[in-house]
Amino acid sequence: MIEYELLKIIWWVLVGVLLIGFSLTDGFDMGSMALMPFVGKTDSERRAAINTIAPHWDGNQVWFITAGGALFAAWPMVYATAFSGMYWALLLVLFALFLRPVGFDYRSKLENTKWRNAWDWGLCVGGAVPALVFGVAFGNMFLGVPFELDNTLRSTYSGSFFALLNPFALVCGIVSLAMLCAHGGAWLMLRTDHDLRKRSAKATQIMGIVYLACFLIAGAWLYFGGIQGYSLVTPYDIGGIANPLAKDVLVNNNPGWMNNYTLYPITMLAPIVAILGALITIAAASGNKAGLSFTGTTLMVTGTILTAGFALFPFLMPSSIDPISSLTMWDAVSSKNTLTVMTVAACIFVPLILCYTTWCYYKMWGVVTKKHIEDNSHSLY
Repeated sequence: MIEYELLKIIWWVLVGVLLIGFSLTDGFDMGSMALMPFVGKTDSERRAAINTIAPHWDGNQVWFITAGGALFAAWPMVYATAFSGMYWALLLVLFALFLRPVGFDYRSKLENTKWRNAWDWGLCVGGAVPALVFGVAFGNMFLGVPFELDNTLRSTYSGSFFALLNPFALVCGIVSLAMLCAHGGAWLMLRTDHDLRKRSAKATQIMGIVYLACFLIAGAWLYFGGIQGYSLVTPYDIGGIANPLAKDVLVNNNPGWMNNYTLYPITMLAPIVAILGALITIAAASGNKAGLSFTGTTLMVTGTILTAGFALFPFLMPSSIDPISSLTMWDAVSSKNTLTVMTVAACIFVPLILCYTTWCYYKMWGVVTKKHIEDNSHSLY
């Protein structure tokens, strides 16, 4: 039987893996569509961009659904607090995502320029808005979310939607948007040719530069900007009953959220990987090297998510108004039996999803050309 403490760590890792999987797969879907109206100058080029993700976009969203389900099952209090506190932000994401399936299916139904342009911008919004909002949400985690728990562990949120749009969170949103746009641009480089590929390479280079600048600004802001970081005061019974109020939290300004990097130097590999990935992306895109660019953006995405996760560890949702109410991976977690059953299910189904996804990409790989679009005009998006 796996110990409760180990199960909590396993699920912190697994949810992180699911978030990375979502960002790597659905991330280039959103990024490529956010760039599509800018890199595609003709209808055939835009259709080529859309059809690079046509066989995969709905399957890629499985990672999003799975990550959300894992969050609900493993950390129900985090799920409840996040969805109630950030309700309007999450609705904005949901409504933006609505534009994607409708846009894909209806965009090419009519040979009308205004009709198609309208759906192109709809697909752009459907890709850009979620990428931006996800980054803003992560930014607010570092600042703390304005909620508190009463003695019955009921959460009370006292913030607003516009309070989420603070300067630091918006910088984090730009980090997320630029990162996924670079990832999407690298994907278009892999799957298209001629002018569309060249414009995608230029966009990837620009987005890589924007990402690197904002990533460094966000890091410096965390370290030098006076943003308070939290840490648990030991001893804390991490293997005992999960009770968010049964802990002491230390608030510190320096090094703040950078404290884990001091305590565990190996975690510095995460931001190093992110920065290295950005440099590879910028250099490779300038030379129109698609494979190397995509490798660079993959490192960017992975390194960025790990950087945020390592900095916040073990906190999942810090509270800005009552630090003791902050939710951590130790105390906002489901029961031992729930985590045990979920671990067995994950061991079975996550490898199946990986195998199925890999097989789909292998069978449906290839460059989408203008001729292919014209020859299959009525059967493609």
